[in-house]
Amino acid sequence: MWRAVWNGTVIAEADRTVIVEGNCYFPPESLRRQYLTASRTWSLCFWKGLARYWTVTVDGVANPDAAWSYPHPSPLARRIKNHVAFGRGIAVEDGPETGR
Repeated sequence: MWRAVWNGTVIAEADRTVIVEGNCYFPPESLRRQYLTASRTWSLCFWKGLARYWTVTVDGVANPDAAWSYPHPSPLARRIKNHVAFGRGIAVEDGPETGR
């Protein structure tokens, strides 16, 4: 089981993720959305497209722009459409029972 954990709380949990450029992208149904707040931040990847960001907040502690996704990725990145990746200190853990 893949998990994204921050501040002692599981933010996302999935049997499978999509790995792109070393980042695990969690499917939308695996997210615990109560911990995610849309950010005003966007960035552009030359091959994936436009990324949007979220602030992750647990127990009143915010981690700005710690999650991102590609709502309308380029055709080359269509596998990660609406999947979310994590950074900025959020641990992504892979349990032994799960493959990629």
